[in-house]
Amino acid sequence: MADASLYDGFTSESLARALDAPRVVLFDSTTSTMDDAHALADAGAPGGTLVLADRQTAGRGRGGNRWESERGQGIWMTVLERPNDSRAVDVLSIRLGLRAGSVLDRYVETPVRLKWPNDLYVGDGKLAGILVEARWRSSRIDWVAVGIGVNVRMPRDIQNAAALRASTDRVDVLGELYPAVRAAASVRGGLTPTELREFAKRDLAVGRSCVDPAAGEVRGINEAGELLVDTGDGVRAYRGGSLIFGGARA
Repeated sequence: MADASLYDGFTSESLARALDAPRVVLFDSTTSTMDDAHALADAGAPGGTLVLADRQTAGRGRGGNRWESERGQGIWMTVLERPNDSRAVDVLSIRLGLRAGSVLDRYVETPVRLKWPNDLYVGDGKLAGILVEARWRSSRIDWVAVGIGVNVRMPRDIQNAAALRASTDRVDVLGELYPAVRAAASVRGGLTPTELREFAKRDLAVGRSCVDPAAGEVRGINEAGELLVDTGDGVRAYRGGSLIFGGARA
């Protein structure tokens, strides 16, 4: 893998020192930092390895969605972790959203809201997305790749988007976001009552009607990170799928 020379004036070595990261891999352009992180993990890279790209040509999201991430317009990152608690991995995207929301609150005008299972919003605009992919060896988790994309500046030609406050420094945000990711990945077990209350405060969906993963009204989430939907025949819990409001994808 050929590293980019600089990321906003930082080399991979100087950025690793600034973030207290065991390794930072920089790319001027790559297809997907998620794919790069998986390759590094397979080669034995340690937990905490950070992959950053100034541009992605085939960024990957939930459900296999792909897009191009514009050069210099956002933070396109993946952090490699090697956890050993499958229950915690099941709720990691929720836990990451809570930690990332707390960090990004300082760089936007109104509090960050969370849309189950992995999107961060400001107002009606999507600010960031999270993707967690685990790889198993036999019956245990070998590694987890945590991908996060944040719009530092407003994307062109994308509707319903949001961005950080003008003149925000990407490395300043990274200095808070990277340790927040590591902290979230270190927590064991399901969501705590405190985390559920924090999610409820940021929940973009609660009380709204949805058509997927089921038709009904959103009632929040449970400690397993499952979406609760009142279908009219009772409140049911859903682990997979995307949350779609009122017949239109949000």
